[in-house]
Amino acid sequence: MRHPQIYVETVIRADIERVWELTQNPALHPLWDLRFSSITPTEPLDSGARRFVYERRIPFHTIRGTGTSIGERSRPDGTRTSALRFTTADPLSPLGEGRGYWRYVPTDDGVRFITGYTFAPGWGSLIDRLFIRRLVGWMTAWSFDRLRIWAETGVAPTRTPAMDVLAFWRRDRPRAGRCLRAPGTATRYDAPATLETLEAP
Repeated sequence: MRHPQIYVETVIRADIERVWELTQNPALHPLWDLRFSSITPTEPLDSGARRFVYERRIPFHTIRGTGTSIGERSRPDGTRTSALRFTTADPLSPLGEGRGYWRYVPTDDGVRFITGYTFAPGWGSLIDRLFIRRLVGWMTAWSFDRLRIWAETGVAPTRTPAMDVLAFWRRDRPRAGRCLRAPGTATRYDAPATLETLEAP
């Protein structure tokens, strides 16, 4: 069964090297991404990909899973990509096996940062369709705006992502509504070819 894709896009007014560092460094990634509490790289693969272990802490439990990822830092068209596959055996995880990508597209204003990904429902198709996929899409967009703020201002987050969500009174807090949630009429980008050949987690 084909599951709907989550799509999020934003423009970050910063150098592409800065955006690459904040997104590809596993120590920095969880500081802006609400979807992860930690990401720990493990062994590299012969293909150039890398395995990793991820965690998401929730009240009274920590969801753990594994993944593989590979990045393309230099492409003929000047863009960059990162492909990802992930899975978990945790029955409490609302996300099952999934795959996705990031694209980094240089613009006159900075970097057009795009993701597209999908996953198998961990709690059944009905709950996924009514609640989980919408929540995960919102979390992704909120995280992209938090990344944008960090990259543009140079000020690292001083709170955990969860605490920042609760700080609704702050005028400078991230907002999911600032991000595009569906491909626009401009140039569309499909998943990179590396996603099709990436090793399973």
